[in-house]
Amino acid sequence: MKIDDIEYRKIDGQSPLGRLYMPENADTVVVEVHGGAWTMNDRMSNAVIHKHLAAEGVAVFALDFRMAPAHRFPAALEDIEHGICWAKANLKPKRIGGLGTSSGGYLIVLSALRAEEAKLDLVIGCWPILDPLARYRMAKAKGLKNLVEAHNAFFRDEAEMKENNPQLIVEHREARNLPPMLVLQGTADENVEHHRADAFAERYRAAGGEIELHKFEGQPHTFVVKDPSSAASVLALSKISQFLKKERAHV
Repeated sequence: MKIDDIEYRKIDGQSPLGRLYMPENADTVVVEVHGGAWTMNDRMSNAVIHKHLAAEGVAVFALDFRMAPAHRFPAALEDIEHGICWAKANLKPKRIGGLGTSSGGYLIVLSALRAEEAKLDLVIGCWPILDPLARYRMAKAKGLKNLVEAHNAFFRDEAEMKENNPQLIVEHREARNLPPMLVLQGTADENVEHHRADAFAERYRAAGGEIELHKFEGQPHTFVVKDPSSAASVLALSKISQFLKKERAHV
């Protein structure tokens, strides 16, 4: 397997990199978007997930992208969609998917629903923020200052959170695309109300999409990255593998 850091675009005087894990004979590429409240972390933050997928024969293109507060919405989304298009044009996979964790889950799901050129064949959200407006109001109500500040750094106002909201997009039947989706969510997540995943899955199915939701009892935010060897993490990674195996069978 080859691992390379690749400059996938130039913008605003920056050259964001993507880390490409390329197993031999990979027919599927997953573009990965890290979390970090839209303000921190990088393409190596979820290496445990990248390496797991690469060992399964799936290529992974893990992206750096412009972040708040220097760059507000939609700069990160534009970079991610550029990265997806780069992967399509240069790697020419038979299937292309997206995987995002936390705030990265928000970005990849939003892109999956709305993208035109950067369409995805499948999407995986790990503890994703599927309703940023509800999450913002929860954080304010609970006094989670760091999350409130992150939302304020990334979004201009609540109206922007409402307009660019995966939950509301599927509720209002405004999605351009409804690719097969997998969502993983812990029930002890301190950053995301776990019932938001249930609400999204219900509306996604009602809109005509296929979605698997797996909840992990007692597991916190980012549990797979925090403790990759735990029984819950091993099970979560196996759910990702099973989902990808099923979708790769369609190639």
